[in-house]
Amino acid sequence: MRPVLYLSTAIALRWAEMRDVKERDRGDSPVPTAVIILGMVVIAMAVTTFIFTMTNAWLDDIPDPADPVGGNPPVVGP
Repeated sequence: MRPVLYLSTAIALRWAEMRDVKERDRGDSPVPTAVIILGMVVIAMAVTTFIFTMTNAWLDDIPDPADPVGGNPPVVGP
């Protein structure tokens, strides 16, 4: 029973310390966080666009197959 009493007293004391106005940690403003996230989104979109463009250019350089089905001779004339 003694550990439970000790733990509850420690929690109550810590809770009282955290509620004290002098001990409050307000943290950072949400504006810099939003700006950082927005910058990361812009960079991610730029990288994605670059990769998409490079991939499409690479795929356009691949020649079309002459006979995609295979085994069928090309039709020449009517």
